Amino acid sequence: MEEIASAISLRYEGLKPVLNEQALRRFAAAEAMAIGYGGVSLVARVTKIARSTINRGIAEIKANRHAGEKRVRKSGGGRKPKTVTDTTLLDDLKTLVEPATRGDPMGPLLWTTRSLSNLSSALKTLKHSVSTNV
Repeated sequence: MEEIASAISLRYEGLKPVLNEQALRRFAAAEAMAIGYGGVSLVARVTKIARSTINRGIAEIKANRHAGEKRVRKSGGGRKPKTVTDTTLLDDLKTLVEPATRGDPMGPLLWTTRSLSNLSSALKTLKHSVSTNV
C-alpha cells in the first residue's frame, strides 16, 4: 500500500502546479476510484485534499458532469454584484456623484472630484454596506 501512496504522491506533486480546482478534484477522484475500497482515505491522506472534495469529484465523474467549456466552476456560483443585492445603491451613488461630475454630459467619459473613500463614507451614512473597492 505504501508504494501506491508514493506513486500517487509523485503524480500529484507533478501535476499540482498546472491543475485548476475542477481538474484537481477529478484527478484525486480518479486515483481513489482506481484504488477501490479505501481509496478516498488513502488519496486524502497523501494529497491533503478533503475527503468531501474527493467524493464530490467521484460524483461528478460518475454523473459525467463538468463545469462547462473554459470554466472551472459551474455558472451561477460566487458572490452576486452589489447592485443586485442592494437595489438602491446605484441610484444613491449617482446622487452623490452628479454634483461633482466633470466632462461632457453627453459623452461616455465622465469623472468626479470626489475620492473613493469619500464616496464609500457617504454611502455608509446612507446605510449601504460598501468599501472603497465596491
